[in-house]
Amino acid sequence: MALEAWITVGVVAGVFALLVADRFPSEGILMGALVALMVGGVLEPGEAFAGFSNPAVIALGGLYVLTGALRETGALDRPAQRLLAGVSTAGRARRRLTGVTAPLSAFLNNTPIVAMLMPIAASWARHTGNSPRELLLPLSYAAVLGGTCTLFGTATHLVVDGALVERGLPGLGVFELAPIGIPIVLVGLPLTGWLASRLLRAQADEAPADDAELRREYTSDLIVTADSPLSGSTVEDAGLRHLAGLFLVRIERGATVFAPVGPDVVLRPGDRLTFAGILDTIIELQRRRGLAPADAESVSDWVLHEAVISRGSPLVGVSIREANFRGRYNAAVVAVHRHGDHIEKKLGDIVLRHGDTLLLQANPGFARSFRDARDFYLISEVAEATRPRHARAPVALGCMVGVIALAAADVLPLAAAAVTGAMVAVLAGCLSFGSARRAIDITVLVVVACALGLGRAVEQTGLATLIADGVSAVAGGLDPILLLAVIYLAGMVLTELITNTAAAALLLPIALAVAGDAGLDPRPFVLATSIAASLSLATPLGYQTNMMVYGPGGYRFTDFLRMGLPVQLACGVVAVGTLTLLYGL
Repeated sequence: MALEAWITVGVVAGVFALLVADRFPSEGILMGALVALMVGGVLEPGEAFAGFSNPAVIALGGLYVLTGALRETGALDRPAQRLLAGVSTAGRARRRLTGVTAPLSAFLNNTPIVAMLMPIAASWARHTGNSPRELLLPLSYAAVLGGTCTLFGTATHLVVDGALVERGLPGLGVFELAPIGIPIVLVGLPLTGWLASRLLRAQADEAPADDAELRREYTSDLIVTADSPLSGSTVEDAGLRHLAGLFLVRIERGATVFAPVGPDVVLRPGDRLTFAGILDTIIELQRRRGLAPADAESVSDWVLHEAVISRGSPLVGVSIREANFRGRYNAAVVAVHRHGDHIEKKLGDIVLRHGDTLLLQANPGFARSFRDARDFYLISEVAEATRPRHARAPVALGCMVGVIALAAADVLPLAAAAVTGAMVAVLAGCLSFGSARRAIDITVLVVVACALGLGRAVEQTGLATLIADGVSAVAGGLDPILLLAVIYLAGMVLTELITNTAAAALLLPIALAVAGDAGLDPRPFVLATSIAASLSLATPLGYQTNMMVYGPGGYRFTDFLRMGLPVQLACGVVAVGTLTLLYGL
């Protein structure tokens, strides 16, 4: 081998070891690998960083913005809240969750889908006496399985698509993966449910202790707005009875007070609802259409801040109503926390004390303006707390559907369609430029771009051909189906040990070379690589949604192995079998 190939071997081995050790950020490891390849003379700077201008990276950034637009407008909030209404068994709850998650994740980024449904699943489990263990891991698996169905489903497919385009080969079609992904979902979801009901069942005392009681509890008043879709619904039907870490204390309607609040109380415009509970759920509730802070006008560009009242603050001993937050701070109090104490009064009647933590709705410059004032000890902006732009929800949905349609019909390349849709969403007011910037996961984009550069080095130095020759020498006499299975198995192992995008980028040139040596159509090998690398189920390390449910579900590493490995193997058999039939191997 040439010196450049040896350098590449060393760099790839180092990347592999560091990613498996999981002691450093993956983007730092891969960026360091590109620097090493440039210093070693393997790649020119333009070659090393060409991945940052790759259409796959651009498309992924646009899709992140579109997903952010759906989140900012609350387009999916209401359907999600009603998802588990009336469900009484864990099996039915799991089927509903996974049945919705899989098709959504075929078109949307998996992470926000799982983030949106996790608290709903956990709240349902807590209020029905079930364990979240039976729900959260299947939820993550459903997101991973659904992502195999379309080009949009996961960054892994976009990495493969970008690498193909760089080599002058046809990229992946938007629905080219569907004939393989749909059978995988049809087999994988029922198997996941069957295994979950047998392997993940836990007694209540085995489930992780919910830390809701340990988190700060606020008292907050919200009113039912005049145009609220909740008007005329009962408390139960409005989804206000079983909220994660939040309790509806009372409802005031003029001189009438409902306390305790029964599930059959019908909501009316102007009703004042007093809640007690954790910050995250109060923020989620304030974002819901039809509810607004009781003592404040809704200002669309305001954000939430936490502020702790100082000992010498002029607010001490003054009620919230008398304090005139609107005139004094251009802000409004949304909720109050007082060391875990339950405050029975209406929000406006609460007399403030030293050490009270206020949740304030204020303009984005509030923290900067009052940071040095003696009124507060600490002011911090609460991330992701802006009220959703509900009126723009149809626009956000239209942008996403338009991007899918334009790319599927080959009217525009995916990158162009995604960037156009993202720009339309921002200009139409679905989200601000700042929110669009925050919606983009820079870490993933850097990993994808660097992984493409690393794959280029593996190919340019002849290392991919060398490995392929070795595979062909060992497996040269194998039937094409077995050769395809070897590539799939390699992808399945790699994706569990390193990131899925890095696994796809490293394996693709080898898969192409193996197919070339055997004189076979490279397309099934390309698709096998993309599918195998995207199905990370056997460990929590290979996919972000697995890590998201790891702690809250109280899982052990072995739970992923016992659940994920059978599903992964079954999906592998389906994938290889389907590719064999489609391409006549």
